Amino acid sequence: MAARGMGARGAAIAAMLLAACTPAASTDVEPPPRATDAAPPARDTSMLAVPVEASIAPLKAELERAVPRTLWTINRREKRCIKPQRVKMLGESFAITPPIACTIVGQVTRGRLSFRGEGRDIVIDMPITARVSARDVGGVLKGETATASAMVHARVTLDVRPDWRMTGRARLRYGWTRAPGIDFLGQRITFTDQADRALAPVIRDVEAQVAREVGRINLRQQAAAVWQEAVAVVSLNRENPPVWMRVTPQRILFGGYRLQGQRLSLQLGVEAIGETFVTARPDAPVPTPLPNLVAEPIVPRLDVRVPVIADYAALEPVIARALAKRSLRPFDLPALGPVDASFGKVTVYGTPGGRIAVGLELEAKAQSRKGETTKGMVWVTALPVTTPGSAEVRFTGVEVMGDTDGLYGDLLLTLARDKQFAPVIAEALTQNFARDLDSLKTKIRAAVADRREGDLRIRTSVDGFETGQITAYGNGLYLPVRMTGTAKVDVVAAKARASR
Repeated sequence: MAARGMGARGAAIAAMLLAACTPAASTDVEPPPRATDAAPPARDTSMLAVPVEASIAPLKAELERAVPRTLWTINRREKRCIKPQRVKMLGESFAITPPIACTIVGQVTRGRLSFRGEGRDIVIDMPITARVSARDVGGVLKGETATASAMVHARVTLDVRPDWRMTGRARLRYGWTRAPGIDFLGQRITFTDQADRALAPVIRDVEAQVAREVGRINLRQQAAAVWQEAVAVVSLNRENPPVWMRVTPQRILFGGYRLQGQRLSLQLGVEAIGETFVTARPDAPVPTPLPNLVAEPIVPRLDVRVPVIADYAALEPVIARALAKRSLRPFDLPALGPVDASFGKVTVYGTPGGRIAVGLELEAKAQSRKGETTKGMVWVTALPVTTPGSAEVRFTGVEVMGDTDGLYGDLLLTLARDKQFAPVIAEALTQNFARDLDSLKTKIRAAVADRREGDLRIRTSVDGFETGQITAYGNGLYLPVRMTGTAKVDVVAAKARASR
């Protein structure tokens, strides 16, 4: 009996010792705190080239109306139409005939105006014709008529003031292609001086008319239409995830003009901030009044940062599949040798400090040790890192915490801390981001290549994609992608065309 009593007491003591060495199964692991911040909207400035055309046909029509067909008339008695005939005798000059008087009558008329462009100048050509008669020439001739022609060239240089008023400075010059005059008694009677004096005020009037009519071109109305339509919300990706770009214009620039046929092409540029959102459609920006014009060279550029955000719930099955594939072969741990591991539920979220938290239900058994399988919950937190220009994800500052059952509870923590473990998760995220990035590139190229927004047709060419530094936020893993290229906007609505 005594022997039997000692055996019972020994068994009880052994059981107590075993219980003391084996913690009970527990799910009271304190998970890392959850981050609540969200990725901020990306903001970059782009320059959209906006060529606006204004017809010069109204300017031409108004000048045709404003400049009279008959430029001037003359009806004047001249005492010296023909100078005295002189001879030289004994070293002195003697008049042998008196000066001959006459009456000069006539008029100058103009032909149709023509327009052309030369560099930054608008050139207006105006042909003029003079018909001048000399009557009662010394009481001998009843009338002699002379015809002449000239070409007036008006060179107009345009400018746009900060308040969007267009100004024009006209410089006129003309030259006789056939000067007015008649032949009489072997002499040439010309009327160029008289014609020049009469044309001088006409030239000044035409210059004023050109400047006045140029100022009536309503450029402000066209620019205001472009400015209002530049406020837009553009879909870059419809779903999985929805990505929106909000365009808010900041400045409008004037880069010059050129004349093409009957159309004046004004080079405008809208400098706008593009914000990208991974969310429901953002509110459109509130339109602001057209600002003052800035004269500055226009260099079209597209510069937009598009966030590639991986939702944590979508990453959980990605990591689970990668771990399940890796569990098909043992982990070789330096201290324990081969370890067989299997993984259950995976939980992923962001934790403060830009870190990612991965919770793993894990079972493991060292092949070199006999006994039960160790199982429990392990939490791994780490700082995700990418190299700019690459979607490859690495982890630094890996920390492991957990709660397990079994005699070898530290086996799970040792496994989670091993250098083979974190790269499995990193590779899974890298593949996910690379796939999402390629898909997003294709979608965005198609979305912004050629689209219509109100009265504007926006055509862009995306030439470059650059990736930035990955960051873990409360709403997902954020990988910024910078798109660069060029952008051009055409005004396609009638209301934004030339208006007078």
